[in-house]
Amino acid sequence: MRYHLIPSLGLSGLALCVGLLASCSSKNDTPQPTPQPKPGPQPAAKNYVLAVNASASGNQSTTLLLKLTDISSPRTLSVAEGLQTDGGTEYVYLNDHRYLYSIAYRQAGKTATFSYTLAADALSADGVLTKRSKSFEGNRFTSFGIVGNTLITSSTGQSPQSTPDAAGYRPMSFLLTYLDAEAETQTQYNQLTAENFLGTGEFVTLCGLQPHEGKLYAGIIPMGLSQYGANIDAQWQGNSYRSGKWVKKGNEDLVKTQNGGAQSSAYKRGELQWTQYPDSCHVAIFADSRLSSPKVIKTDRISYPAGRFKSQYYQMIWPDASGDLYVFSPSFAKTMTDARQRTKLPAGVMRIRKGTEAFDASYYYNLDQLSGDRGFQHVFPLSGDAFLIYLYDQSFAKLTNQQLASQLAIFHAQTGRWVNVTGLPQDVTEFGGRPLVEQGLAYVPVMSKSQRPALYSIDLTTGAATRRVEVEATRISSVGYLQR
Repeated sequence: MRYHLIPSLGLSGLALCVGLLASCSSKNDTPQPTPQPKPGPQPAAKNYVLAVNASASGNQSTTLLLKLTDISSPRTLSVAEGLQTDGGTEYVYLNDHRYLYSIAYRQAGKTATFSYTLAADALSADGVLTKRSKSFEGNRFTSFGIVGNTLITSSTGQSPQSTPDAAGYRPMSFLLTYLDAEAETQTQYNQLTAENFLGTGEFVTLCGLQPHEGKLYAGIIPMGLSQYGANIDAQWQGNSYRSGKWVKKGNEDLVKTQNGGAQSSAYKRGELQWTQYPDSCHVAIFADSRLSSPKVIKTDRISYPAGRFKSQYYQMIWPDASGDLYVFSPSFAKTMTDARQRTKLPAGVMRIRKGTEAFDASYYYNLDQLSGDRGFQHVFPLSGDAFLIYLYDQSFAKLTNQQLASQLAIFHAQTGRWVNVTGLPQDVTEFGGRPLVEQGLAYVPVMSKSQRPALYSIDLTTGAATRRVEVEATRISSVGYLQR
């Protein structure tokens, strides 16, 4: 189904210029025309893409991809000649922005993936936004990364290949799905165990996959003891857990004695949910995209590097323009109910220098101090040493994994300069995906209670936000661009 994209508010008008020609009495008085240079080739217009949700019949919502060539001119767009899609949780551009991938949750813990491109069309020189022929269903994902032309989604779950223990528990493994954009293929891989990855007996999950200097960096998030891990040398007395090899002394009561919880907080009997080691940060350095030969580096100055929303883990390891890597921690473990699992560390950022594989001991910033003790959900690189931080309006001590960020700030990593973004609505409810950076501006979809969803541009120097394109829809999920 297609819709027509039209401006609902036209701001342009016609201006009429009248010139007066004066007669001259002498040929010498006749003005000579100024030679005009021949026009050279004009740069091709960019094909920007907005993923939007629009109200349909009843309480239903339709997801559309809208193509437009200008995102800087303030105007209002109605639902456009856009392409109706199957929805998406994340929107990812691959192969130098030739393909757009949408990945979305489906029932039974699966992920549905669709891709889009600009197809040749006789009536459109820049192509028509088109859904590609193949779609895929794969493992549920909690994080993802881009390696070359491949989108890799990851999660952690029970290994189907491993032999269960005497109680029937299988160890946890990394569940990886590889989507090759050019070949339009999907490959799944689940051979690497996630159990006892850090030598503490706990299983882990990955947060982000960042290529860097020929290797692959990932945040390592300790998840606690699975049923398999907690059952090693376990001693039960009736329905009370008494001891086990990997349970810290004094934490025996943290082992669940029955199933409970819901959704991302669900747990099973015999599991110790969430880590016993919240006051450290681990980063794995893999030799390749198959997670070969992992090397783990550690710092005790920040907590684990992950933003959260429900079951999603948001990447906190990013390079700047100079090639240094920055590792951010919002200290999400401040939200833990039990003091034994609650971090005492403030939110912070550490650095891994270009050409090294270790944390730089000379570099650290306390981001709680800089932010005014506001927790944060996302960090994205902009340009130079600037990073855009998606902030909550309060401390993690008052938050859970169910809230969304509603404020923005720019952090200059080399100097520690912090700039709060100004000019946004006072009643922001959420932001839509990763920013698009162009000509010193970052474009971010902004949703608020009182206004239509809109793109705002943010000046990377001043932090001043300006309202640009708004859409007659309920949500803008993503902004990016495609090229042929």
